[in-house]
Amino acid sequence: MESQMYHYATVSRALEELAQKGFTVDFNTQEKRIIDSPHDFEIEHVYRYEGESDPGDEAMVFGIKSSTGEKGVFVAGLSAFTDNSAAMVLNELSIKGRAAQEQNNH
Repeated sequence: MESQMYHYATVSRALEELAQKGFTVDFNTQEKRIIDSPHDFEIEHVYRYEGESDPGDEAMVFGIKSSTGEKGVFVAGLSAFTDNSAAMVLNELSIKGRAAQEQNNH
């Protein structure tokens, strides 16, 4: 599935939008599951929040679907993007998905 990227003024607005689309599971509580089994997840939406005055306020909200059909969110602040973090795993999945999509469009 093609993932969509959106820009919103606040993380809470992105979370509201995803909840309306049925993304209700809090995957932040399941980081180990994402790290251990990244192939079990598909990113359907990416919301980016850019801090107006401080780049350290940047965050990404991932709308993800698990292989078991669960739909939920993972919120990652800029500091969450470290090696072996769930945020980094999801970001890599997002990048791979975009690369595959671009190849299919050529």
